[in-house]
Amino acid sequence: QVQVVESGGGLVQAGGSLRLSCTASGLTFDVHAMGWFRQAPGKEREGVSCIDWSGGNTYYADSVKGRFTISRDNAKNTLYLQMNSLKPEDKAIYYCAAPSTTKDNNWPCEPYRYNYWGQGNKVTVYS
Repeated sequence: QVQVVESGGGLVQAGGSLRLSCTASGLTFDVHAMGWFRQAPGKEREGVSCIDWSGGNTYYADSVKGRFTISRDNAKNTLYLQMNSLKPEDKAIYYCAAPSTTKDNNWPCEPYRYNYWGQGNKVTVYS
């Protein structure tokens, strides 16, 4: 059974930083792309950042480029999202997810493409 667990959310002042972590078990972590998604109140879930199975290729939503950094440690089955220069509009529930497919050459950072989801971690940014 695949389990995805996020940690690291919280409350931070605008301009501050947070690091989210995600561990995945029950799958061979280093052959799956991984992604971070978020859902703000009243909005659809959106892709924030995704990384391919090797860690060599990444995607960022325009809204977070230059501020967020995705990385993975395959030896620890862990995915990270370093979030700097946080803005109030970054406030959302952040989810970590993995697709069921492996070693994908095509890995769109879209929620429909991902099958295994964490429970979500709340990030609140106040001004």
